[in-house]
Amino acid sequence: MRTSRMTQADTSTSSPRAAARRVRFGLSAKLLTLTIAFVTIAEIAIFVPTMANFRLAWLSDRLAAARTAALVLDAAPEDTIPGDLTRALLQSVGAKVVVVKRQETRRLLAMSDMPPPIDRHVDMRNTSLWDAVVDAFDTLAAGNGRTLRVVGDAPRDGEFLEIVIPETPLRKAMLRFSATVLAISLVVSVLAGVLVYFSLHWLFVRPMRRLTAQMAEFQAAPEDASRIVVPSGRDDEIGVAEEALAEMQTELAQTLSQKTHLAALGLAVSKINHDLRNLLASAQLMSDRLVDIPDPAVQRFAPKLVAALDRAIAYCQQTLSYGRAQEPLPDRRPVDIAALLTEVRETLGLGPDAPIGWVCAVEKHLAADADPDQLFRVILNIARNAVQALEARAPNTPERDQIRISARRIGSVVEIEMSDTGPGIPAERRDRLFAAFQGSARRGGTGLGLPIADELVRAHGGELRLLEGTIGATFLISLPDRPIELRQRALRARA
Repeated sequence: MRTSRMTQADTSTSSPRAAARRVRFGLSAKLLTLTIAFVTIAEIAIFVPTMANFRLAWLSDRLAAARTAALVLDAAPEDTIPGDLTRALLQSVGAKVVVVKRQETRRLLAMSDMPPPIDRHVDMRNTSLWDAVVDAFDTLAAGNGRTLRVVGDAPRDGEFLEIVIPETPLRKAMLRFSATVLAISLVVSVLAGVLVYFSLHWLFVRPMRRLTAQMAEFQAAPEDASRIVVPSGRDDEIGVAEEALAEMQTELAQTLSQKTHLAALGLAVSKINHDLRNLLASAQLMSDRLVDIPDPAVQRFAPKLVAALDRAIAYCQQTLSYGRAQEPLPDRRPVDIAALLTEVRETLGLGPDAPIGWVCAVEKHLAADADPDQLFRVILNIARNAVQALEARAPNTPERDQIRISARRIGSVVEIEMSDTGPGIPAERRDRLFAAFQGSARRGGTGLGLPIADELVRAHGGELRLLEGTIGATFLISLPDRPIELRQRALRARA
C-alpha cells in the first residue's frame, strides 16, 4: 500500500514537470516571435513607399527651384546676366545645367563650366509607384558620384524643363531620412510589440497556461475531484473551453469512481457467487433424490425445484464467466459445423421427441476457422435464449415452436444464421442487447448470454448482429478465416 501511494505521488508530481519539459517553444515565445515578425513586416510596408515619396519630393523641390530660376533667366536678354548670378542660381537649384524646351527649340538657360556625364534619366512627368520604389532603392544602393538628368514640367508655355544634378546630395538626404524613419519606426515597433505581446499574453496565454497546468494536474489523479478545473466565468471561447473541460472532468471523475466501486463490488460478488454456486450444486445433488420419492406432492414440486436450481447454477456460472479479466485467445482450428450443432442440440436436450423443433441446414463438409469450445459457447448461449423464449409460451409443439439454423461459406467468411419462431426481441431492448445485465428480454434472465457470445465472436475478428424484419429473433454470426490460413490453403491447392 505504501509503495502504491509513493508511486501515485511520484506520478502526480512528475507529470506536470514532464509536461513542462516537453514544451520547447511555448505560446509566449511563439507570440513574441509572431509579434516581432508582423510588426517588422508592417514597418517595411510603411518604410518602402515613404522612401520613394521622399525621393520624389526632393526632386520635385529641385524642379520647383529650377522653374523659378528659369523664369529669371528666361526674362533677361541673352548675355546680359552676369556669370556670378548664373552660378548663384545654379547653386540655389543644386543643378549643373538648366534647359527649357519650347516648341522645336531647346534653350540652355544656365550651365556650369564643365557638366559631368549623365548616368541616369528621371522623368518626373510620368512616374509610377513601382518605378519610384525601384529608383529609390537604386539610389540608396548606388555609390556617390552619379549624375541625374531630371525632366519636369516647364514654366509658362514651355514643353518641358530639364536639369542636370548630382545624385550624391539626394542619396545623403535619403540616408539621413531613412535613419530618422528607422529610429522612429523602431521605437513605435517596440512600444506596439510590447503592448500587443502583454495584452495577448494576459488575455490568452496566461489562461491557456493555467488551463494546461490544471489538465496536467488532473491527469495525475483523475479520481481526485478537487483537481477539476474551476471555470473563470469568461464569456469568450476560453470560458467555453473551461466550462466544457470542467464538465468532462466531472463526468470522468464520477465514471472512474463508479468503476472503482463496481470493480470492488464485482470482486466481492465473484467470491460470493463462487461459494453460492458450490452450495447450489450440493442442493442440486440432494434434490435429484426427490425424483425417486413416490409421494405425489413431491413429484409435483420436484421438477420445479430442480429447474429453479438449474437456473440459479447457470446464472452463477455465467456471472463468473463474464467477470473474468478477459477470455483466453481463441485456439483456432478447422471446426465441423454440423458436428458442433449436433453437440449443441444434445446439450439442450432437443431430441426428436422434444416439444421444440430443431431445423438445421448446413453446407456439406462446412468447416469454420475457430476455437471449437468458444464457438460452442456462442451457439449454445444463443440457442438457449431461443429455447427459453419458446418455452415461455408453453405448451409447445414442434410444428409451431422451432429453432432454425443455417450455415454457409461466402468467400473467406463462414456465416451461421440462428433464428426462432418465438415472440422476438422488443424494440426498446435492441439498443442494449449486447450490454451485460441489461439486454435480457425474459423475466429472470441474466442478460449475460449475448454479451459473452458477442465478446467471443469479436475475439475471432467476426461479428454478431441481430437481423431486422424476421419472425422471432434472428442472429447472424460472421466468422472470417485467418489470412495465414488462406495462404496455407492456397499452397495446398497448388500442391
